[in-house]
Amino acid sequence: MLTQSLAGLPAFLSYFATGIGLLAVFLLLYLWITPYREISLIREGNAAAAASLSGAMVGFMLPLASAITHSVSLLDMAIWGLIALIIQLLVYGVGRLLLPSLARDIPAGQVASGVFLGALSLAIGLLNAACMTY
Repeated sequence: MLTQSLAGLPAFLSYFATGIGLLAVFLLLYLWITPYREISLIREGNAAAAASLSGAMVGFMLPLASAITHSVSLLDMAIWGLIALIIQLLVYGVGRLLLPSLARDIPAGQVASGVFLGALSLAIGLLNAACMTY
């Protein structure tokens, strides 16, 4: 019985490791494209940066979870994960267009801007995840 229960462990580990790898790539790229240093700001207690980055991460992980659930292979999941990654990076660009002062607001701790960007990331992440339920 234990053998049957653990039969899926290699697949689980493959998908989990790939998911963690995609999250790491997303975070590196997201932190690179933003003109402020979210991690330093969060360490300083900046709630705007925390809300923004948290929303971006969850907004990325929602479609990634959908891709894992609905993919037919590890490669299929990775491809759709990369699509989710690109879309979430584009969301930041849209946020910058909607709020031109965003690059100043987040470091200044303007919570409203951070919450808006985080919510935008979540909203697009939900839409993205729903579109991956093919």
